[in-house]
Amino acid sequence: MKSLDIILAVVGGALVGASLGLLFAPKKGEDMREEIVDYLESKGIKLKKSKLDQLVDEIQEEVNAVVKK
Repeated sequence: MKSLDIILAVVGGALVGASLGLLFAPKKGEDMREEIVDYLESKGIKLKKSKLDQLVDEIQEEVNAVVKK
């Protein structure tokens, strides 16, 4: 019975975390990416969607590395 309690706790925690993330997220990811593209274009930098996705992934990896320290 304890393993069922653990599973329910994990699933409940995931649901609460996802709900809070949606409630407190400043903007949708798509909107934020559009703002990033607009900002970069205003600076003379043009990125294709695949390059932007790659840039986002790299930034996310660096942020995760800093947070883990």
